[in-house]
Amino acid sequence: MSASAVFILDVKGKPLISRNYKGDVAMSEIENFMPLLMQREEEGALAPLLSHGRVHFLWIKHSNLYLVATTLKNANASLVYSFLYKTVEVFSEYFKELEEESIRDNFVIVYELLDELMDFGFPQTTDSKILQEYITQQGNKLETGKSRVPPTVTNAVSWRSEGIKYKKNEVFIDVIESVNLLVNANGSVLLSEIVGTIKLKVFLSGMPELRLGLNDRVLFELTGRSKNKSVELEDVKFHQCVRLSRFDNDRTISFIPPDGDFELMSYRLSTQVKPLIWIESVIEKFSHSRVEIMVKAKGQFKKQSVANGVEISVPVPSDADSPRFKTSVGSAKYVPEKNVVIWSIKSFPGGKEYLMRAHFGLPSVEKEEVEGRPPIGVKFEIPYFTVSGIQVRYMKIIEKSGYQALPWVRYITQSGDYQLRTS
Repeated sequence: MSASAVFILDVKGKPLISRNYKGDVAMSEIENFMPLLMQREEEGALAPLLSHGRVHFLWIKHSNLYLVATTLKNANASLVYSFLYKTVEVFSEYFKELEEESIRDNFVIVYELLDELMDFGFPQTTDSKILQEYITQQGNKLETGKSRVPPTVTNAVSWRSEGIKYKKNEVFIDVIESVNLLVNANGSVLLSEIVGTIKLKVFLSGMPELRLGLNDRVLFELTGRSKNKSVELEDVKFHQCVRLSRFDNDRTISFIPPDGDFELMSYRLSTQVKPLIWIESVIEKFSHSRVEIMVKAKGQFKKQSVANGVEISVPVPSDADSPRFKTSVGSAKYVPEKNVVIWSIKSFPGGKEYLMRAHFGLPSVEKEEVEGRPPIGVKFEIPYFTVSGIQVRYMKIIEKSGYQALPWVRYITQSGDYQLRTS
């Protein structure tokens, strides 16, 4: 990676924290960052990587802080950015909210964490659960005997401590799929993809090995099974605990899990998705003084499933006033600061159709024509259902003491970037 130094700056560019790992970049170089950033912003050429002379600044902004890594070399930029975002994640775990005040209140802990997170420009221990074993909120007051680094840090399994015990051994598996969809005014699907994650909540004693089986199409082909109910996963990304060589050989997802919550894997499917909630809208204008919007929503998923917390955001002209609504189910409210009507439906069964009518006064119809019409956005969550058809076929839990453990599986499909354009 070869990052020479890491800085945390306030919103004005004043350094709050600086940690020089290699000593080959003068600390005063950070004074060039903020003027360079502002200059590029004025020119409309702002980029996540800025260079001044031989020094390269790789930066991200979080809340009212800038996190900046500097390097003189052609470093692996994606690794540097991954490290900066991981640093934000670790600090957020420690301080709940990462902002200027939390940095000022915890200087000692921040420096201790930066020393553990990176050494000589290379990432080291970045798991917040392991760091919390020996860097506590009272880190500067630790006694010498208690501040010894736990063996977990130097173990082959650095993400899990030894000696964990639970009275009841359980694993909770959440398969969560987000549907990204863009439909044009003619009803044609322009973009559709599924982005999935498998999250685990682990309450297991000892050092168990887990094996997860999915209806993975490549696995079914290797073993000669029927491909009818299989799913072809793309862009699969695993947590560091997964044995990648084993997955490459026989598609087995084998791992020793961290304790508690973590994301085991993510995947993507570029597939033609039938819109789960279909929206049709008709807009009528009357004598340049009022407008009526009629919206029809239809659940195009199986009848035994129910979408919860449905929110349909219907754009309205910015100069609309005097709203009146009529809905066949749920409630509608006007949000003038966003120029939308939000139609909320608590429970939306598959196969059902509902209507919403909205009436507005409209001083200037012409203005609305100039503005154009933003798309209708839809939010929803459908439990016990995956749009891709992915299934957890088995979860094997192997531990030397031989205890019995219960795996629980839950499936959820939710809206991602889900938009339908209107004519």
